[in-house]
Amino acid sequence: MSPRPSGGQAATATRVALVAGAIETLREVGFAGASARQIARRAGCNQALIFYHFGSVPDLLVAALEEISARRMAAYRTLLDRTGSIAELVDAARAIFIEDLDAGHVTVLVEMISGAQSVPGLGERVKACLEPWRDFAETAVREVLASAPIQVPAGQVAHALVAGILGLELLAHLDSDRSSGLALFDQARTIGDLLDRLRPLAGLLNLKQGDT
Repeated sequence: MSPRPSGGQAATATRVALVAGAIETLREVGFAGASARQIARRAGCNQALIFYHFGSVPDLLVAALEEISARRMAAYRTLLDRTGSIAELVDAARAIFIEDLDAGHVTVLVEMISGAQSVPGLGERVKACLEPWRDFAETAVREVLASAPIQVPAGQVAHALVAGILGLELLAHLDSDRSSGLALFDQARTIGDLLDRLRPLAGLLNLKQGDT
């Protein structure tokens, strides 16, 4: 007979189930349909537990978005840490684009952005979930850009990268067509490969300038 879970373990399991239920609800019926009853049914819990553990349905939905963000961060940190060139950075961004669409992460974000229009204060909380991605992207691209033939501030590139991926994901989600986004990544990959090939020339020019 397996040991009975402690109170703390049971509470943690309930919170995990409720967050999972909220994510599933946002994916299936959207923000407008994300009622306590709908979430609790998917979580296999009494809906009163939503208010006991999270205070309100919007608070639980924010926790669901935070969980999605944490999952993405963990997965993509390993992916982006392996990038050593501009072309590889583009490849990583392309992989993020595809995985987010396949996993339904974009649906959750789209629904939360939509819901933020009708719930006071929710927009700022959704924005706060996205802010760490800019810092993360800046760290990922700084080393790649250090030896690039064209010097561009890492912060600007990071902002463009996060905004670009998010925008492409939103458009692909709304249009149910990812082909245009993938074509852009393929073009960017070609340009990145060209810039990577120019790196030795940039290093040589920098060396000559240092000798003068």
